Amino acid sequence: MESANRTVVNGFIILGFSASPQIRMLSFVLVLATYVLTVTANVIIISLIKTNRKLQRPMYYFLGNFSFMEIWYTTSTVPKMLESFLVGGSTISVAGCISQLYLFFALGSTECFLLVTMAYDRYLAICRPLHYPTLMTLQISTRMVTAAWVAGFLAPLVPIVLISQLSFCGPKEIHHFFCDAGPLLRRSCGAAFLSSTLVTVLASMVIYSTCLLTMVSYTFIIFSILRIPSASGRQKAFSTCGSHLTVVVIFYATIIFAYAQPISTTASELDKVVSVFYAVVTPLLNPMIYSLRNKEVREALKKLVSKKKVFVNNIGTIIMVCW
Repeated sequence: MESANRTVVNGFIILGFSASPQIRMLSFVLVLATYVLTVTANVIIISLIKTNRKLQRPMYYFLGNFSFMEIWYTTSTVPKMLESFLVGGSTISVAGCISQLYLFFALGSTECFLLVTMAYDRYLAICRPLHYPTLMTLQISTRMVTAAWVAGFLAPLVPIVLISQLSFCGPKEIHHFFCDAGPLLRRSCGAAFLSSTLVTVLASMVIYSTCLLTMVSYTFIIFSILRIPSASGRQKAFSTCGSHLTVVVIFYATIIFAYAQPISTTASELDKVVSVFYAVVTPLLNPMIYSLRNKEVREALKKLVSKKKVFVNNIGTIIMVCW
C-alpha cells in the first residue's frame, strides 16, 4: 500500500466516547455500576429458580435462560467499553474483534428468539389457561429454549464467516464502544458490499419477525385482559404487561435503528448513544421487569434473605458463646 492509512492492520483501538478524562471517568463509574447490578440481579434470579421448587416451572425456566443469556450478552461488550473509558482506548486483535462481533450478534439473536418464546408462554398462560399444562410442559419448553439458542448462534454465522475473510486497513481506530458491524466493515480494505448486505438482511429478518410475533402475542394478551371483569385484576395485569412491553419496545426500537437498515459509511455519535441503550440499559431493566416484579420471585427472594439472616445470627451467637 502506498498510503500509511491503507496499510493492512492486525488489530484495532476501540476509542469509545471522545470526551474529557472527567467525563470518561464518570461514564466508567456509571457503566461499571450498571454492569455489576445487571450481573448480580441475573445471578440471583438463576439461583432462585434453581433452588426454589415453586419456581421450577416452564415460565421460570424461560426466565432462567433469559437471565443466563443476559449475563453473557453484557459481558461480551461492557468490559471493553469500561477499558476504553478508563484508559481512553482499548486494543483488540482482528480475530478478537470478529469473535466479539459474532458473540454479540449471536446472543442478541438469541435474546430475540427467547423474547418470542416468553411472549408465547404468557399468551398460553393468560389466553388459554385450561390448556396451558398440556401445551407448555417442561419438555416442550426445553425444546423451545434449545431451538432459540441454536437459531440465535446460527443466524449470524454466514455474514461473520464472510467478514472473517476480509482484510482490514488503517487507520486502526474504531470510533465505537466495541467491535460492531458498521465500524468494523468501514475498516475493510476492499469492497464489503456482500458482507454488509447480508448483515442488514439477516438482522432485519431476525428483528422484524421476532418483533412481530412478540407483538402479536401481547396483542392477544391485552384483549384477554380487557375481558377480565374485575377492575383491580385488569389494572394488575396491565401493570405487568405494560412493563414487559416497555422493555420490549425499548429493545426493538434501538436494535431496529442500529441494524435493520443499511450500514452507514460514516461513523456517528448517535450510533454510540443508541448502543448504550441496547448493550447496557436494557439488560439492566430486563431482570427488574421480567423477574423481580414477579410476586413469586419476590417471595422466594424474601425467604432466601431471611434464611441468610438466621444463618448469620446463629453464627454470631456461636462466636459470642465461644468468646
